[in-house]
Amino acid sequence: MHNCVNKNVKEIYCEEYFMDIFLVAALYKFARLDDYQDLRQPLLEKCLAEEVMGTLLLAKEGLNGTIAGPQQGIQNVLAYLRADPRLADLAHKESWADKPPFLRMKVRLKREIVTMGEPDIDPNNIVGTYVKPENWNDLIQDPGVVVVDTRNDYEVGIGTFTGAVNPETSSFREFPDWVQNSGLLEGNKKVAMFCTGGIRCEKSTAYLRGQGVEEVYHLEGGILKYLENIPAEDSLWEGECFVFDQRVSVGHGLEPGSYDQCYACRVPIDENDKASPLYVKGVSCPKCHDSLTPQQKQRFSERQKQMILAKARNEVHLGSPKK
Repeated sequence: MHNCVNKNVKEIYCEEYFMDIFLVAALYKFARLDDYQDLRQPLLEKCLAEEVMGTLLLAKEGLNGTIAGPQQGIQNVLAYLRADPRLADLAHKESWADKPPFLRMKVRLKREIVTMGEPDIDPNNIVGTYVKPENWNDLIQDPGVVVVDTRNDYEVGIGTFTGAVNPETSSFREFPDWVQNSGLLEGNKKVAMFCTGGIRCEKSTAYLRGQGVEEVYHLEGGILKYLENIPAEDSLWEGECFVFDQRVSVGHGLEPGSYDQCYACRVPIDENDKASPLYVKGVSCPKCHDSLTPQQKQRFSERQKQMILAKARNEVHLGSPKK
């Protein structure tokens, strides 16, 4: 058993969380969890006991998150979750990483497991038609289908499906307003939606169905399942897929991508961004440099200094910048 530190119960990390390879599991399940607050502490303790790191969100509407750790530890946590009859058919997607994708374990209580701000939407009651990755190409090449990327603009910026509409939203809360002004609700359109792992599309397709759109489809398992199952030579995906961990992006076969991340604004950056005079490692990048205050830049600079000192001492620095 590795030595783990409990700083304040809300965030727990293992000082010896270092292995040769890590299993990463992305998961979500919409289910009625009226006792979700009581589930938090036992789940946190189980993850800690299995040396699993990451973030899990609990809400009355279900569970969502990504975790990483030793293969057996991940399997044990998944078995623990599925032992709850409400989560018995919990699905997950797997990939591998050669360094820790996460350095903390957090189990957070939320109003929604993916925040859309539409409390009447319930994917357990109504959702779009699931389309398996093997059938997705045929659907989105149909000229009568409008293909919509439901992710945020910075995610779309590094990769999307050929011909997909980018709503240019900065958060999922903006999506319903975009729909109302997009024309999707007019003319009996056939709509195909996709997102990283599938969870946003549970709500976005439910929202469209609730607005009267009859033919709404979404990619089962999301982009990650598509990249896992569809060979690059047969793919209609262009670029890389942003992921919410230290890998930053993945490509076909879920291989780690080429992007880094700006730890001030948290958006993906490439080599051109890092070559810019506006890029200061850990402090700013061309996308956020002009929006940061001098106080924020000073704080990020100090954090970067502490990270360098921690690395020189062969320690893990766990501070995370906030704007």
